[in-house]
Amino acid sequence: MGPLRIGMIGCGLIAHVHAVSLRGLAAAGLVEAEVALAYDVDPRRAARFAAEFGARVASSIEEVATGSEAVYVCTSTGSHLEAAAAAARAGRPIFCEKPLARSFEESVSLARLVVEAGVPVQVGLVLRSAPVFRRLAELSRSGRFGRPMAAVVRDDQYFPIQGHYASTWRGEAAVAGSGVLLEHSIHDVDIIQACFGPVARASAHLRMFGGHEGIEDSVSALLRTESGLSVSLATVWHNVLSRPSTRRFEVLFEDAVVSLDDDFTGPLRVQTSAGAELWDCPPPPWVSEVPLLPSVIAARPYLEENRQFVESVIGRGHPAPGLEEALSAHAVVDACYRSAAAGGAPTEPPR
Repeated sequence: MGPLRIGMIGCGLIAHVHAVSLRGLAAAGLVEAEVALAYDVDPRRAARFAAEFGARVASSIEEVATGSEAVYVCTSTGSHLEAAAAAARAGRPIFCEKPLARSFEESVSLARLVVEAGVPVQVGLVLRSAPVFRRLAELSRSGRFGRPMAAVVRDDQYFPIQGHYASTWRGEAAVAGSGVLLEHSIHDVDIIQACFGPVARASAHLRMFGGHEGIEDSVSALLRTESGLSVSLATVWHNVLSRPSTRRFEVLFEDAVVSLDDDFTGPLRVQTSAGAELWDCPPPPWVSEVPLLPSVIAARPYLEENRQFVESVIGRGHPAPGLEEALSAHAVVDACYRSAAAGGAPTEPPR
C-alpha cells in the first residue's frame, strides 16, 4: 500500500521536529510514513521545508487535507481551528499541536467539529510519553511512598519570540490567545493531572513584564486536585537567552521527597529515611536506536508520540493523549485565567 502520506499544515520549528522524528522512525523500519504535502502561510518557509523532507508544496490547507491520508496541525494557535476543520471535512485523522486553540471555548468548538466528523485526534501533549513522568505517575498511584502531601512545579524559558523559535506570533494575543500559561505550561497542567488526578479548583495571579498586551509572562498558581493535593505552579518567560528551557517538579510524599529537573529521562532524585538515590528513567530501547542527526537530537522525545499517531491511523492503536485530556487541561488553564481576573479567587474549571 505504500507509506502513509502525511500532510503538514504549518512548517515552523515544531513541524520540523515532527518531520525529523517521522523520518527517523521510517528509517528505523518502525513506521511506514512520509511527509508528502506541506503548507505554510510563508511560501518560502514551505518551500524550504518541502525540499528538506521530499514533500510537495501545497497552495492551501484544503489541498493538504484532500491530498494526504493524515494531517499534522502545526500552525500558530490561532489557525488550529481552521486547519482542523479542513482536515475533518476531508475525513483525515488529525495530530494537533497543543494548545488546541486560543481559549477553552474555541477548543470546545474544535473538539465538537472533529467529533462530529468522526475523525481520530491526537494532541501534542508530549510530556505524557516522557519516561520520567510515567515513572512519577506510577509512584503517585502505587502508594509506595505513601500519599503525596504537596507538589511544587517551576517552569521557565526565554520568551519564545527570539532565539531558535524564529517567530513573533507568541507575542500577539490575537494569534496566541494568551501567554506562558496557555502556550507553554498547559504541558505542566496536563502532567499534573496525569500524575495526581483532576484539578478541582485553581487560584492564580499573572503579570506582564514584557509589554506584550494580553500576553502574560509570569504566572503563580495554586491547584487543588480532587484528592485534596495542593500543587504550586510558577511559570515564567524571561529574557535569559543563555538558559535552556527548564522544568522542575518536586513532590513531597509521606515517606519520600522526589524531584526531577530533566523532563524526558530524568533521573528522579528520591530521598527516604534510608538515604538518597538517583533513579534512571530510560525510554524504551527502540527510542534510543532511532537514527537522528546530532543537530536534531531534540526530536528524540517526540518519537513515541509520533509512532503512536501513525500506528493509530493504520489501526494498530488508539491516538493518545486525545481530546479528553486536552480539554481537561484547557479547562484548568481557563480557571486560572478567570481566577486571576477575579484577584486570585479560587475558581472551578468548566465541565
